[in-house]
Amino acid sequence: MARKKKKADNVFVQGIADRGKAVGRLEDGQVIFLDHAVPGDTVNSIILKKKKSFLQAKVLEVTDPSIHRNQPFCEHFYDCGGCKWQDMTYGQQLIHKHKQVWSAIYKLAKIEPEGIIDNIIGSAHLRFYRNKMEYSFSKHRWIGIEEAKQEGEIKRTNALGFHPPGFYNKVVNVNACHLQDNKGNIIRNKIRDYTQQKNYSYYDTNVHEGLMRNMIIRNTSVNEWMLIMIFGSNQPDEIADMMQFVKKEFSFLNSIYYVINLKKNDTIFDQEMILYHGQEYIHEYLEDVKYKISPKSFFQTNSAQAKILYDKVVEYAQLKPSDHVYDLYTGLGSIALYISKYCASVVGIEEIEMAIEDAKFNSQLNDIDSASFYAGDVKDVLTESFIAKHPKPDVVITDPPRAGMHADVINTLLELKAQRIVYVSCNPSTQARDIELLKDIYELKKLTPVDMFPHTHHVESVALLELK
Repeated sequence: MARKKKKADNVFVQGIADRGKAVGRLEDGQVIFLDHAVPGDTVNSIILKKKKSFLQAKVLEVTDPSIHRNQPFCEHFYDCGGCKWQDMTYGQQLIHKHKQVWSAIYKLAKIEPEGIIDNIIGSAHLRFYRNKMEYSFSKHRWIGIEEAKQEGEIKRTNALGFHPPGFYNKVVNVNACHLQDNKGNIIRNKIRDYTQQKNYSYYDTNVHEGLMRNMIIRNTSVNEWMLIMIFGSNQPDEIADMMQFVKKEFSFLNSIYYVINLKKNDTIFDQEMILYHGQEYIHEYLEDVKYKISPKSFFQTNSAQAKILYDKVVEYAQLKPSDHVYDLYTGLGSIALYISKYCASVVGIEEIEMAIEDAKFNSQLNDIDSASFYAGDVKDVLTESFIAKHPKPDVVITDPPRAGMHADVINTLLELKAQRIVYVSCNPSTQARDIELLKDIYELKKLTPVDMFPHTHHVESVALLELK
């Protein structure tokens, strides 16, 4: 017989902790982390996990709501978990994101942030701001909280949508998502209706079987659309039928691809992309720079905020026409090409070879001959011999992945002694760690948080470091 879970009642929610969880304390001082709670709430909860130094709990009832509490606008809010701050006012979201960056600089970089960290730049668009969405097909539909309470038999149907937190083998069946233009909802729902009508098998991650596996929808600010269908088994007749339906039903699609992924993981970067119909790529514009977006391209998923982010990079870089720039972790060259008109030359380095191919193509597309791009891990490419072949950089721009910069890259930057480093980050903790490692010879002058993803705890930040 299962043990009855303990409750924790009258918990006052004090703030936001790591990864966006709400945090409070019990009467005995023990820390308790909660989902779907807002600072200022008083809640009754049920304890899910008990650790040595903290508890994890789920809110059962909000007995005294915070003045910062919002009514979630998405019907899937309590099941999906993708936009877990929808129940918090946007102003409070920005405050907590700003605190996250402030705390990282103070605690990890060991720098007093007063006078250094600017106000966070919020997003003008709180819905429909993403340009890329990835959905999963699943044989195992997630049964939501409210549905589970209902009497009668629950139908265990297929699902097309998002994985709920902690359950990779199940999928929330999404009717409406508020993150991408509504055409994305139309595509997803019609494909679900058609595949169920045709009785096509949905993927089962437990046994790795099923035809319908994933789909990716991309769009741009100039209303170009790309659809990538990913199949979990090679069934030529069914795939041909599915792709014919997609082509006929969604005439506005500029580019249609499909992939047959027989691996156990969902990664498609190592898979063949088969162009079924239309053009090979779609286009995005940031100011006067035109970008080719191919199926495997990485591009900022919030185009409007990307321009604001890049404008902050330009401001901090203080570029002169004679300056030479290194752009580390350049991706498809989005920042490098954006800043190229302000300087003499830009050298971009990126580990993903296909991204560098895109960067070179985009350079030609924009008639930019002052930018050069190299494929390889930054720590392996950025060597003494590489540096000797290129003009010494006046400015280094770095936009590493969440893990931050490798120690070898940090050491190279310390030896390189560029006048300025502009550090773009999606992880305040690793950015602060790297700034601390650089501060022997670099001073943190300015840092601006930028909100790229409303209703989530994620935040980008741009830091300016100057040589002492």
